[in-house]
Amino acid sequence: MCAAVCAGVAAWTTAGGDQGTRRARLVLAGAGAADLAPRWDWERPLRVVRRLRREWLCLPVALVLAVLGASVLPLVVCVIAVPLVGRRLRAGERRRAQERRADAVIALCGGIAGELRAGRQPGQALLTAGRATGALGGAEAAVLAAARFGGDVAAELRRAAHEPGAEGLAGLAACWRVSVDGGAGLASGLDRLEAALRSDRDQREGMRSQLAGAWSTVVVLALLPVVGLGLGWALGADPLRVLLHTPVGVGCLLVGGLLEAAGLCWAARIVRAGELP
Repeated sequence: MCAAVCAGVAAWTTAGGDQGTRRARLVLAGAGAADLAPRWDWERPLRVVRRLRREWLCLPVALVLAVLGASVLPLVVCVIAVPLVGRRLRAGERRRAQERRADAVIALCGGIAGELRAGRQPGQALLTAGRATGALGGAEAAVLAAARFGGDVAAELRRAAHEPGAEGLAGLAACWRVSVDGGAGLASGLDRLEAALRSDRDQREGMRSQLAGAWSTVVVLALLPVVGLGLGWALGADPLRVLLHTPVGVGCLLVGGLLEAAGLCWAARIVRAGELP
């Protein structure tokens, strides 16, 4: 019995020794009793939710439909839909990243021009503006090293221009090459390049705003089947039972789903083609 008690005391001391020492130090330092109480990290669940991919939101919707319809077919559709939705979301994230990179390139041209007018040398201006804007992306170390140690800055900028959204760096490389070889004013060339890039961006945004109505029409057409199911429930029918438990309903569901997907892809392709310059 004494051996068991001693073993328990030793285990408790080993596991909680650090905590007891910390509490003793807080007490001796004059800390209040409220500081000794364990604190719950209320942001931990929010961080867990943020780490989850948005495409997994299809799972609770499928679970609700599976329970309401007493069928596993919504779960099967969810297994197919999750990778497709994830691919679509990641494509949107890449597109937004490209737009942010293009905006950063515009800011880089304006920043270099401003630094040059403030009296800095081209290499120093590129170092300052490149770190501030983050437009160089993964090629930032190579470009800044070339600017600092007298390397071929234009060649490094052309390599960086191959990354998505950084196509404007090719124009910056051309301006840099002309100013180094021919002695032309780099600031004036960068001003014209910034104006051209900004004009292209404004044109794309204007086209996108004009096509917002078309996108709204596509979304409304995509939600019409859901509205039809809601009307069926409102009229006292059981559309899920018909669609999930009868051969005719399953056939209609498959054909309708294929037609819905084909229509959405076709409409999205037409609208996206209008967004291209």
